[in-house]
Amino acid sequence: MGYIIGYPYQVGTEKDLEINFTNRVAEQVETRSPRLPAEWAPQSGVQLTWPHVRTDWAYMLSEVEDCFLRIAAEVTRHECLLIVAPDPEAVRRRIDTHVRMDRVSFLACDTNDTWARDHGAITLMDTDGPRLLDFTFNGWGLKFAADKDNLITRHAVQAGLLRGQYVNRLGFVLEGGSIESDGMGTLLTTSQCLLSPNRNGQLNRAEIEEYLRSTFALRQVLWLDHGYLAGDDTDSHIDTLARLCPDDTIAYVQCLDPDDEHYTELRLMEEQLHTFRTLDGRPYRLVPLPMPDPVVEDGERLPATYANFLVLNDAVLYPTYRQPENDARAGSILQSLFPDREVTGLDCCPLIRQHGSLHCVTMQYPAGVL
Repeated sequence: MGYIIGYPYQVGTEKDLEINFTNRVAEQVETRSPRLPAEWAPQSGVQLTWPHVRTDWAYMLSEVEDCFLRIAAEVTRHECLLIVAPDPEAVRRRIDTHVRMDRVSFLACDTNDTWARDHGAITLMDTDGPRLLDFTFNGWGLKFAADKDNLITRHAVQAGLLRGQYVNRLGFVLEGGSIESDGMGTLLTTSQCLLSPNRNGQLNRAEIEEYLRSTFALRQVLWLDHGYLAGDDTDSHIDTLARLCPDDTIAYVQCLDPDDEHYTELRLMEEQLHTFRTLDGRPYRLVPLPMPDPVVEDGERLPATYANFLVLNDAVLYPTYRQPENDARAGSILQSLFPDREVTGLDCCPLIRQHGSLHCVTMQYPAGVL
């Protein structure tokens, strides 16, 4: 007997042949061009946009810098790191004895804030190399200033820190945290975010889907119409709710407490996930992540979520919230999803105070870019 994703099969049976055929198809699709890589595809590095005194972090700058330092240290254990900051030398002094500096590069650039996931380039891999797609970031539907953050990708390309063909997509508003790719032509997103009238309100759902399909050479777009987190500024970014993982798996936030304000919406989200199918018509393997206990500041519940994890070349970093039982359970589940990678939890309580978490402040770049 052998095991594939926890299910036994007889070696040499029809089931075995079916699995081998599916794997071969997946390998062929993974090498097609152009394609939007999955996060678990080979990476060259990660971008962090560093907090400073002119950001919303000013009142807790030392605490959040400690958090960024821990992220930087973990990333550089595994791959390269690009740090964007108005004063790179100040950051260099801050991290010098804690981080592998031979893997760090800096971009001197003024910034509004730190959410690299949403202002970073989205990379499309093509036969002639990476294409760095620069979409408009408008502060999650005009909620916050983003004029400086919206220039970071162009500055990074001009400085030679991001390698690839720069592609101007500034006529369309899109944040990296709003989309998930499996690298094989499937994109997962939420209707609440992408259909926000303050993003691309001139387009309807069918037009937005067609734009995504043509831009990213997609074969299907899966729209989640349910799911939200209290305190979320992003209009339900997918990376806070449900994440595509290897082997046709979706990890998602599950709420089991009927008295929790999230219960109904997350239950409806779960029901919709059960209706989704892979490109070959199979249901996804659905793996629930625990719902953190409420994290509250000044009477406001914050959008703590274990779905906001970051995949690196040989590691997975995930947010923890000083909740030992929930934190450990989330880590164990992620280890089962990425068995060949080192899974490490990082305290993200400082980040959640500004309504984001670990994945939100990072942007990975595929091999050959950074």
